[in-house]
Amino acid sequence: MMNIRKATQKDLKQLSQLFDGYRQFYQQATDLDGARDFIQLRMENNQSVIFVAEQQDKLLGFTQLFPSYSSVSLQCLWILNDLFVAATAREQGVAEALMHAARDFAESTHSKGIILETDWDNVQAQKLYDKLGYQKQESTYHYFLPSQVG
Repeated sequence: MMNIRKATQKDLKQLSQLFDGYRQFYQQATDLDGARDFIQLRMENNQSVIFVAEQQDKLLGFTQLFPSYSSVSLQCLWILNDLFVAATAREQGVAEALMHAARDFAESTHSKGIILETDWDNVQAQKLYDKLGYQKQESTYHYFLPSQVG
C-alpha cells in the first residue's frame, strides 16, 4: 500500500536520488551531491514543503511546494515547483496521490491556492492537471529574466 507523507531528514538519501532523476528528466547533468545539498537546505531552513510517496520503505516520487504571497488577495499561495515519479512507479496513481496531498496541504494552510507551470509539450502532466481541476491561465504571460551572475 502506498503512503503519502511529508518528507523528513531520514528521507534525504532516497529523496536526493529522486531529485537527481527529476533534474535529469529536464536535461540537467547528474549531480547527486548538489541534489542532496539543495534538498537538505530547503528542509533545514523550512523553505519548502516536500511530500513523498512511499511503498515498503521505498520512495516512489515526490512533489515540492514553495511558499509565495499574493499582495492583491492578501494571502499565501503555494508554487508546485517539482513533481516527479520514478520510472518504475509511473501509471500507478503516484502523481495523482501526490497532487491530492499538495491540494490538501494548501487548503489546510488557508492559502489562495496552488500555481504551477509545465512545459508546453508535457502532455501527460497537463492531462493530470486538467483532470484535477487546475485551470490553464491564458489571460497572463510569464516572463523570465536570467541572472547575469553565475
